[in-house]
Amino acid sequence: MTIGLPPYAEILRVSVEVEAGAPPVLVMPFADDVLGRPGFLHGGAISGLLEMAAIAALQDALEAEGGGAIKPVNVTVDFMRGGRDKPTRAVGVVTRLGTRVANVEATAWQDERDKPIAAARMNYLIVRD
Repeated sequence: MTIGLPPYAEILRVSVEVEAGAPPVLVMPFADDVLGRPGFLHGGAISGLLEMAAIAALQDALEAEGGGAIKPVNVTVDFMRGGRDKPTRAVGVVTRLGTRVANVEATAWQDERDKPIAAARMNYLIVRD
């Protein structure tokens, strides 16, 4: 699986953990570049990580069907708790993969996956290869 993330992922220092049969998990380390108020992640960095996780999941799903290009339509992010000064993980799940539109949900967490710090819902237009 090849994941081509947007350049913003490099600014966030995102790395990808790939496990066979599972969606890719993105990891963003805590750094001064993603600092909001002292000791906490900036909401924009969390949102960016969620978007990258959604893109990775959607690219993975599209690759299985021959590929395609995507364009975001909308993003809704729910913040549940503050992200602290530790690595943050995120994963996306494609909930609908149609011919021209995809719906994706993404969740970000730190210590425990079942205690997310934020979640997002995104819609993408798809142009199939």
